[in-house]
Amino acid sequence: MNINGRHWRTIGLDEGGRSVWVIDQTLLPHRFETRPLTSLDQAAAAISTMVVRGAPLIGVTGAYGLMLALQHDPSDQALAAAFEQLNATRPTAVNLRWALERVRDRVAPLPPAERAEAAKAEAGAIAEEDVAMGSAIGDHGLAIFQQLAAARPPERQGEPLNVLTHCNAGWLATVDWGTALAPIYKAHRAGMAIHVWVDETRPRNQGASLTAFELGREGVPHTVIVDNAGGHLMQHGQVDAVIVGTDRTTRRGDVCNKIGTYLKALAAFDNNVPFYVALPASTIDWTIDDGVAEIPIEARSAREVTHIQGLLGEGEIGSLQLTPSGSAGFNPAFDVTPARLVTALITERGVAAASEAGLRGLYGG
Repeated sequence: MNINGRHWRTIGLDEGGRSVWVIDQTLLPHRFETRPLTSLDQAAAAISTMVVRGAPLIGVTGAYGLMLALQHDPSDQALAAAFEQLNATRPTAVNLRWALERVRDRVAPLPPAERAEAAKAEAGAIAEEDVAMGSAIGDHGLAIFQQLAAARPPERQGEPLNVLTHCNAGWLATVDWGTALAPIYKAHRAGMAIHVWVDETRPRNQGASLTAFELGREGVPHTVIVDNAGGHLMQHGQVDAVIVGTDRTTRRGDVCNKIGTYLKALAAFDNNVPFYVALPASTIDWTIDDGVAEIPIEARSAREVTHIQGLLGEGEIGSLQLTPSGSAGFNPAFDVTPARLVTALITERGVAAASEAGLRGLYGG
């Protein structure tokens, strides 16, 4: 995407191809900096501390993390240990295991001396496929937005389409384009009038810090709202559609996304607002049926609830305590939205009903 007139991706190889750089998302929106990753430990730390985040980008970072590990030690034992270390960093998003398994299966049959280069090539292929999938998701979502705009009554023709999104499922969550934000970028670049309601997304505020940053740099009209305002806006006809991403989607169409997504889906259902979920194939977990019962939900530090990060002044980024000292905090990072609340799934292969039949219709099996 465009940042200050330059096209950026979220991750890439350095000039020598021996290490990786990533955008440090913990500093956004106040500072835009890249960080080098030169070792397995650094790649694992970048994922666990959310220097990189978003299911597709986590997967690509993990793939490059195996490359970094194999550059140091290409043995079978080192490959297995690196796989387990990276896979343990974020338990909810299925893209991470998918990418790690893909690289492992590619390099395991090779002589150790060839493994690092093969891992680099496979990680690069995963990254390029992610970009292509995000662009295709954008095209399919754009068609839906155009249909929604055309179906509005005559007195609303020409008004911006009001779309609400939760968390960050844009360029920063992928290698480029994004998932839920890709249709918004496609619509904006096509000249369509569109406005985005951006949930702040407590407790880490990925909407207020990351989605708003992205949309602002792209020039997309947007307004940041508190998480609890979405239902009110829907009741008053100020939301034409909700679109979110997902970190894991079951074979029957349940979607696991940032905490608070389920509540938006309930409000959308109650107000007859279409609720769309955008995802690439790598986010589908065909081994799981019931998302509520079977998807592991990551619990993060209570400090993310009791404190908030922001710009303190003079360019200093720090945190402030919100709660009384001694108050406990609980921080589940995700929730599960049942398929019955999802209007449709928008994938790189097209639009499907949120059901096993719908997904099998696109992906076979």
